[in-house]
Amino acid sequence: MNYTSENQKDRKEMINVIGVDDINELFDVIPKDLRAKELNITGGKTEQELLSYFSDIASKNKVLTSFRGAGVYDHFIPSLVGEVVGRSEFWTAYTPYQAEASQGTLQAIFEYQSLICALTGLDTSNASLYDGATAIAEAALLALRVSRKSKILISSALHPEYIQVVKTYLENSKAKLVFLDVSLDGMTEKKTLDANLDEDTAGVIIQSPNYFGVIEDMQTMSVVTKRASSLFVAVVNPLSLGVFKAPGEYNADIAVGEGQVLGSSMSMGGMTFGFMAVRKALEWKIPGRIVGQTTDKRGNRGFVLTLQSREQHIRREKATSNICTNASLNALAGCVFLSGWGDYGFKKLAEINISKARYAYDRIKSLKGFKSKFGGNEVFFNEFVIETEKDVNKINEVLLKNSILGPLDLSTHHCTLASLGLPEVLKNFKNCFLFCVTEQRTKSEIDKLVEILSKV
Repeated sequence: MNYTSENQKDRKEMINVIGVDDINELFDVIPKDLRAKELNITGGKTEQELLSYFSDIASKNKVLTSFRGAGVYDHFIPSLVGEVVGRSEFWTAYTPYQAEASQGTLQAIFEYQSLICALTGLDTSNASLYDGATAIAEAALLALRVSRKSKILISSALHPEYIQVVKTYLENSKAKLVFLDVSLDGMTEKKTLDANLDEDTAGVIIQSPNYFGVIEDMQTMSVVTKRASSLFVAVVNPLSLGVFKAPGEYNADIAVGEGQVLGSSMSMGGMTFGFMAVRKALEWKIPGRIVGQTTDKRGNRGFVLTLQSREQHIRREKATSNICTNASLNALAGCVFLSGWGDYGFKKLAEINISKARYAYDRIKSLKGFKSKFGGNEVFFNEFVIETEKDVNKINEVLLKNSILGPLDLSTHHCTLASLGLPEVLKNFKNCFLFCVTEQRTKSEIDKLVEILSKV
């Protein structure tokens, strides 16, 4: 299609038709304080001048050592990931509707699905979703759709932003959300699960490690949930499954989570994808699409879109979901990441994350004015909550001056989220920090953090 930009004559003709004297009148609806200021550009620059100019600007950037997680994490990304994901046939690939022309993309998605099934211990995976939050919301819809019940129980220790997305998804439906309390040890209160489970409960959503980094007793909660003939939804950090039980081992019906930790960067808040796996009986109701393996008429192996019951393909009211695509490039990064580490390497990586977080935790809580929020008996992965007698704002200011991105101030974060109608438990974190330590942090970096905290 040819494109010809408009000239001054064309612009004048359009302005006359619209009935304004000047094009700037069209922007009067935008408040002046929100309008972009006039660009002060004086002439052009050569390529060399432009590169030098941006290099000067880039040199002012500060590289921070991160001790913050809360949903997006600083993990090492092997160069193998970039080598594969950066190939143009994957980078520019579109939805693989035409199987005969999309075998590479379809095989990559099929391998991804196979690895997610192996990781979660469940039977079927879809071709990924937008992010962890939407994956959890889709799991809630799936539970409601399959069970034909109307109540979802959600742990208050689920990431509060995930809770908000679930609330948004369900706000115009008849579904009822009930929040389960968090006990003094940072885990979901089992008594509230027993008290709220009934014949109208479609599903129970529990995150482990939860928002506070604490490992939940998923086995017990799954058993309790099944007694009420409800679906158990496990929200998991995939990296933690290198050490802890897979959802399939404790009989979860659905496993979902955020895949950013599997080879995607933290840039712009994180390049994310959501994963979802289900037991076999639920695969016909899973959202998105599933890639399957088949053979052609000559008996050669091939790949096709086996299931895609989306609103693009069937009547809108019959669709399992209105999610129309998957974050396939990020899912491919996850596939390469898992393949590169292998079974032993992946397990070792998870163990290193646990040991480094435990080292930082033990050192910080031994400082005067700092203590564990949950009594010190909890089992955690990557993240832990520390309560302090000191000025939380001052601490993060001092850390930033030392090129450290400090822990998340839970008092500010949770007050904001609690004001949106989220669980009352989220208001009980005054003077609390959520620290995050991954395999990226060295012993010397952790020791430097502890030394600064001791002197604030």
